[in-house]
Amino acid sequence: MLPPDTIEQHPSPNHGPRPAGTPVDILLLHYTGMETDVGALSWLCNPASQVSSHYFIFEDGRVVQLVDESRRAWHAGRGSWAGDTDINSRSIGIELAHPGHEHGYRAFAEPQIAALIALCTGILARHPIPPARVLAHSDVAPARKEDPGELFPWQRLHAAGIGHWVPPAPVAAGAAFRRGDRGDAVADLQHRFRQYGYGLDEESEFGPETEAVVVAFQRHFRPACFDGVADAATLATLDRLIAALN
Repeated sequence: MLPPDTIEQHPSPNHGPRPAGTPVDILLLHYTGMETDVGALSWLCNPASQVSSHYFIFEDGRVVQLVDESRRAWHAGRGSWAGDTDINSRSIGIELAHPGHEHGYRAFAEPQIAALIALCTGILARHPIPPARVLAHSDVAPARKEDPGELFPWQRLHAAGIGHWVPPAPVAAGAAFRRGDRGDAVADLQHRFRQYGYGLDEESEFGPETEAVVVAFQRHFRPACFDGVADAATLATLDRLIAALN
């Protein structure tokens, strides 16, 4: 847990009130996806951007608070999880300074992840956020976002008591569902993703929305291969996670 006096203050004007009675029950992790950390922090504090987050973590581990946890920061955009569509109202958002896929995707820096774990430990002590609601931006907006991506160390966070994780089933050849497939089996796999929390509308076939959800799931829980094909290993991992919810 981070001592409060180690967290720098850099207030952003981009926030508003949380709706009365709405719990804070999602912790949402992002990367900035910009070329420089200074530029990213400036953008999150620029009134013209209309975006912000509660916290920002530099690659060297420095932690900055932009918005008080009691306020609604503007970090998630359009998305949904487990039927909730106003993610900002019920979440804490953390931005990790990182170039992202567009500017040279790479492993996350060790000091940054250590600081993230310490920060998240404190947040989870203050808010009743279930492990399965510690999420990637791509989980709540799979058609739009891919952060923090396949190199983010979810397993390490889970080992520190943060988030939901099971050992992923190994990738192997075999039957799989992919774009264009249809039928009861496809409807069942869509139901299973919705059961876990993904905001997936009913599609008559394995269409682009289903594929985007599968990619987001694989980036988070089976990063060895994130091709959007719902193979046996992907579905076995999903079933393990659903079973672990109970």
